[in-house]
Amino acid sequence: MKRIQAACICQTVHFLLKEDISHDLAVRQVQDEAAQYKRTLERNRTKHKILEETTQPDGSVIIRIIKQYNQSPVGNYLD
Repeated sequence: MKRIQAACICQTVHFLLKEDISHDLAVRQVQDEAAQYKRTLERNRTKHKILEETTQPDGSVIIRIIKQYNQSPVGNYLD
């Protein structure tokens, strides 16, 4: 028999600009979308650790994150 003792998922999420709207509006929407993503993690009480958040020259945002996988215990992944 096996049992998962700890599990996390490592993701790189790229929030891309929409092409059919003005650049300034697209950048603002991307920033809002990234902020909403982080608020959702908090609201759902998903254990997570943002390793890096970078804004690209075009205004898009890349977030590298380690987060809880389903409801599995995270062990020392987030230390």
